[in-house]
Amino acid sequence: HHRHPSSSFQPLISSATTLNNKKQIYVPSHPLSKHWLAVARNKLSPPPVFRSALAELGRILLYEAVDGWLPTVEGRVETPTGVADCTFVDPSQPLVVVPILRAGLVLLESASTLLPASRTYHVGYARDEGTLQASAYLNKLPARLSAEDRVLVVDVMLATGGTVVQVVEDLVSRGASDANIRVVAAVCAPPALQALGERFGKLRVYAGMIDAELDERGYIVPGLGDAGDRAFGT
Repeated sequence: HHRHPSSSFQPLISSATTLNNKKQIYVPSHPLSKHWLAVARNKLSPPPVFRSALAELGRILLYEAVDGWLPTVEGRVETPTGVADCTFVDPSQPLVVVPILRAGLVLLESASTLLPASRTYHVGYARDEGTLQASAYLNKLPARLSAEDRVLVVDVMLATGGTVVQVVEDLVSRGASDANIRVVAAVCAPPALQALGERFGKLRVYAGMIDAELDERGYIVPGLGDAGDRAFGT
């Protein structure tokens, strides 16, 4: 069983911000993760800088999320000076990547150079600013998934948890197992973590940071604002 070294992760202990299993939420302690999150938080960062910072943070979070999780195969390659035994990521078992539009795309900008084999299925949700309820306007998920499929759900912000819970429930209803679903987010808040923990006992979350609260509009505080608007300038 793969176990992340304590030097790489800071599992949360506070009961207010953990899932049912305290090992289900991971916050990388790497200084580059903290640096790029700080750049993204800065309200003076223009869209190109904001997007670049989130892309770098996304690369770090994706790297951590797939550590010890990707299926591999053994092989041999001929080097300029001999033959080497090698390990490859199994191309026959591509990772299922599910970005939640719009902002989820930004965290995935480096995914194509990081993941050797993946299939991307887009889902789009819009939130009613009055009720804070999210509704789907795009769903490109396959009709069926298997419990063996490794699924990576990506969104910048997990605030109330309404959207991400709907997405994970949709994945599970199509055959995916929460034991093989991992969620990547730049920033999340306790309500989202609690909602996920109550419904999915084996799911893991990888986050750049966990902030303490939501404001009356359902935005994470201090958070980083409206990630979609900031990323695309609209």
